[in-house]
Amino acid sequence: MKAHHIVPLLMICLFASSAAAATGVVERIVAVVNDEIITSYELDNAFEPMEKRIEATYKGPNKERLLQETRLDMLKKMVDKLLLEQEAKKTGIVVKDEEVMDTIRDIARRQNVSMDALKQALAKEGTTLEAYRNEIREQMVRMRILRRDVRSKIAISEEEIGAYYLKHREEYEGKEAVRIKQILLPYSGGLDEEGKKKLREQAETIRQRIMAGEPFDLMAATYSQGPAAAQGGDLGFIEKGLMLPEVDRVAFSLKQDEVSELIESSLGLHLLKLVDKRGAGVKPIEAVRQEIVDRLEEGKLEVKYEDWMEGLRKRSHIEIRL
Repeated sequence: MKAHHIVPLLMICLFASSAAAATGVVERIVAVVNDEIITSYELDNAFEPMEKRIEATYKGPNKERLLQETRLDMLKKMVDKLLLEQEAKKTGIVVKDEEVMDTIRDIARRQNVSMDALKQALAKEGTTLEAYRNEIREQMVRMRILRRDVRSKIAISEEEIGAYYLKHREEYEGKEAVRIKQILLPYSGGLDEEGKKKLREQAETIRQRIMAGEPFDLMAATYSQGPAAAQGGDLGFIEKGLMLPEVDRVAFSLKQDEVSELIESSLGLHLLKLVDKRGAGVKPIEAVRQEIVDRLEEGKLEVKYEDWMEGLRKRSHIEIRL
């Protein structure tokens, strides 16, 4: 250990000892990572959820050995986490609290769950939002270090891209799809036949106005109560078989820029306009090139990351005292 690290480390050790004495908890140092320490209290806290799971589920004969090995693995992960944090500080990589929460909210949004539902799901797994926040922060730090120190050293050749494309050709078989705009007038609950008749008349009037030259997008934004109404009813590309049968059938029969007749479904009344159509078949390599590059990079990244992490461990002063 470098001489100038000894004094801060001794100060940390003295503080940990005095704090433990004040609380009546006996703590000891279980790892030294450069000029920082990990205490038995920190390890016990991190290991507790895993320990409870093993105690509750493991029925084998070597439970004590499994607990010891898992506790050691947990400590090694904590050492690597501390090394990453130290490296991030050294190189000025910072992940702000708002960035972490934005990422968590985005994860919740993509999984279509509320923050309360996410907290409940975490609680069922024996963890907390605070612990999850720390995990996400660690992943974000790791990815930023990877981008800076590792990804830049990865090269993907044209031969590798071509070989991957040929090997995974079936993954790039696109299905027939249409890009449509829709105006939806839904049947609200309890709508009787007279109400449905008036809704049909309204929908037919809207169609006539479109056929007379009024923009479909404007009519959708004004009258549609379906998805993407504010975007002119543009639903993007939808593959064959994913819409309601009566809507699907009409959508795939339309010509470019053609507006459909009124379509009735269990949801209500639909008007469609075909924006674009693409046929089934294998996507050309040019269309999926970047996707293949990303996949190949990810595979190499894990190997390079382990090499980089091993180098970081060797350059650091690490003592395991478990």
